[in-house]
Amino acid sequence: MGATVAGLGHGAWTQADWAQWGLSDWKSADVTVEKMLDFAIQPDVIVHCAGSGSVASSISDPYQDFHRTVGSTLEVLELARLHAPKAAVIFPSSAGVYGIAERLPIDETAPLQPCSPYGAHKLMAEELCRSYAANFGLSVALVRFFSIYGAGLRKQLLWDACQKIARGDTDFWGTGDETRDWLHVRDAAVLMAIAAGHASHDCPVVNGGVGGGVTVREILGELFRCLGRTDEPSFSGSARSGDPAHYIASVKNAALWGWRPEVAWRDGIREYASWFKSISS
Repeated sequence: MGATVAGLGHGAWTQADWAQWGLSDWKSADVTVEKMLDFAIQPDVIVHCAGSGSVASSISDPYQDFHRTVGSTLEVLELARLHAPKAAVIFPSSAGVYGIAERLPIDETAPLQPCSPYGAHKLMAEELCRSYAANFGLSVALVRFFSIYGAGLRKQLLWDACQKIARGDTDFWGTGDETRDWLHVRDAAVLMAIAAGHASHDCPVVNGGVGGGVTVREILGELFRCLGRTDEPSFSGSARSGDPAHYIASVKNAALWGWRPEVAWRDGIREYASWFKSISS
């Protein structure tokens, strides 16, 4: 989109790596006001993607999860308050703030009742965003993403499944009937860019999903086929703690912003499988 993008966070990227992703600079460090000021730039948009990304990790180490999500959000908001008050702040939150949904699809007015430390910490970060927008006039927007995936993501279901399949392991947690709303990372990125134009002291919030659910059984079945397997995944029948059975987004508010997802999930799975095979050969 023509923006100059500088990045900060955990990850020891080489310059060749981060330049390939379109970054003009990258610093490997904790997200703090001091480290962000090292860039010596005046940002127009701050996209705060740093934070915890695992329900399981939030249960095993809630202290670290809190600091990664809530602590880093406070640092970003303080940077904006003190040094970049005109910047639009975009916070990618999570459907985890909804917890066990009472109705599907889930819209933005649904009760916020997270059922894991991960979801609770995302909600705390949202409240910080709302507070800074209301009290200090910052322009902020929240995007509650559901299940984001895409080539290059080396964690979560598809990555774990590809590695298991490569080892010949076809057993997975859950019943297989759990539903998730799968959004490709390119569509997610476009939504965050659009959100920057809607950020305000009212701190608007939209869901990030496609508006339809796909079962884990279907996702893994397609992945098996794309990786050349002729068998099917099997499931333990036991759910993971803190993981609701069904997540489907209502995306009508994002549609009012002029956004709609473009990547069909089967195409996205084929792309992911092709990428995994390319790095495994």
